[in-house]
Amino acid sequence: MKQQELTIETAESPIVYLMKNYADYNLWANATLVNWLRTKPTEILEQEVPSSFNTIKATIAHIWSAQCYWLSVIKKSKMPHFRQFTGTLEEACQALVEQSDEFADYVKEMTDAEIEDSNSVVNPWFQCEFQNFEYIMQVLNHGTYHRGQIVTIGRNLGFTDAPMTDYNFYNIHGK
Repeated sequence: MKQQELTIETAESPIVYLMKNYADYNLWANATLVNWLRTKPTEILEQEVPSSFNTIKATIAHIWSAQCYWLSVIKKSKMPHFRQFTGTLEEACQALVEQSDEFADYVKEMTDAEIEDSNSVVNPWFQCEFQNFEYIMQVLNHGTYHRGQIVTIGRNLGFTDAPMTDYNFYNIHGK
């Protein structure tokens, strides 16, 4: 039996549709990962493992803070002040999902022109000027990269049941 073809009808440009769909995907993938982590014992989740961030909590907090930063860039609002996260793993997980929801909602409300608009970034680490859809992709690729790290950290802690969070899986099963 041939699988039914999935098609999407939209009046938006392909890049705008993709950015909005990817923002929804990012929310789904982060929520899926967090829900998986919530099934694991906290004392195991907080063990240190050699990685760019040595705990799952530190990695979650990093994804969250990066999303906050890039949303401020896209909104052309004041850059948030970052400080070392000192809350619990659950607080970091909750904040990540809430921020992912805020990010997705903001992108869904953007017009084609706003998504394709150029935007300058000047901060202490770099300067650049790209279209907003490139910053949106930065957020989404960054999150995917670090979700992969969390799965690897989990594997090192003995977890073998990580959820599937691939974009294609989302498009077929996650929506």
